[in-house]
Amino acid sequence: MLILLPPSEGKSEPVPGPPTDLGELVFSRQLSAKRERLLTGLQTLSAGPVEEAIEALGISARQAADVARDGQLEVAPAGPAVEVYSGVLYSHLDFDSLGVTAAKRAAEKVLIASALWGMLRPTDRIPNYRFSMKARLADLPGMAAYWRPALAEAMEAAGRDDEGGLILDMRSGAYSAAWKPKRARLLSVRAFTESGGSRKVISHMAKAVRGDVARLVLSARKLPTDAESVAAVLESDGLKVELSDAFLDIVEEA
Repeated sequence: MLILLPPSEGKSEPVPGPPTDLGELVFSRQLSAKRERLLTGLQTLSAGPVEEAIEALGISARQAADVARDGQLEVAPAGPAVEVYSGVLYSHLDFDSLGVTAAKRAAEKVLIASALWGMLRPTDRIPNYRFSMKARLADLPGMAAYWRPALAEAMEAAGRDDEGGLILDMRSGAYSAAWKPKRARLLSVRAFTESGGSRKVISHMAKAVRGDVARLVLSARKLPTDAESVAAVLESDGLKVELSDAFLDIVEEA
């Protein structure tokens, strides 16, 4: 069982402390060089015209202050990724309130996809930053293509793509394009509302549903190992679940 989470656009500022140590992040052997290249690219970008940096990062003029911050990431204070990411999914996961067993499971079974870092463990220490999959740096391909070979090597070396394994995928399409398993079963989590026989995709609050799902799975009395047992855990908490080969759908009454 592996749970893949997306990063969060919303972030909290870590408390003052030491910066990120690339050698301590997950998959450092396979990913450190690529991480370092992006950090160097952001330093170069932040030293140039701010208008060009805004365009390269795909942000708005109101976020211009993030350009200068991104240029200082190698010396900026860092904190656990699961605390730095502060969006809806992470609020509903509420990592700090997980029980001891659930928190231990999260450390072993959760990875967070990232455009800047490739993959992270929940406890990997990172700074507040602004860098998404739509960012474009000079002389580099799109971020999904940039990460794809290294992530494939890292995930295979770590045994994360074993035959018969289950991967519960909470990522958006942009992040899932950077890595897909060849052997393990990938089960994407979706959320819908239903009213009068009509069903609609939940957009923003889908993140809340995914955070709830991750928390319930990690907190289960026995960690589920297949799609059917995941569905059973969620149904026991009152969720309406529909399971197919590639999707685990949560359906809420409108």
